[in-house]
Amino acid sequence: QVQPVESGGGLVQAGGSLRLSCAASGRTFSSYAIGWFRQAPGKEREFVAAMSPAGSNTTLANSVKGRFTIARANSGNTVLLQMNSLKPEDTAVYFCAAGSVVGKNYIWNYWGQGTQVTVSS
Repeated sequence: QVQPVESGGGLVQAGGSLRLSCAASGRTFSSYAIGWFRQAPGKEREFVAAMSPAGSNTTLANSVKGRFTIARANSGNTVLLQMNSLKPEDTAVYFCAAGSVVGKNYIWNYWGQGTQVTVSS
């Protein structure tokens, strides 16, 4: 079992950047698919980005393409979400999830507690 732990959230002005990190507590991350999700107040949790275990495949939500990137670091044990050109509508709690790839789908088994990102206008 692995426990994702997020860090790096905070308050930033519109147009600014933040980098979120997701690290594993208990086991290494390198064999897991990793995803980022977010949930704004009063809204459903939504997909942001995902990376396959080997890092060969990445997927980004249309709303963040061209602004966010997902990458592994620290020999695959940390997954970064680099967020540039932030907008007020990016304000949300961001969650990291670990899971696996089944066919063409990601299955998310483990979730972090989330980190708050607030973008001021």
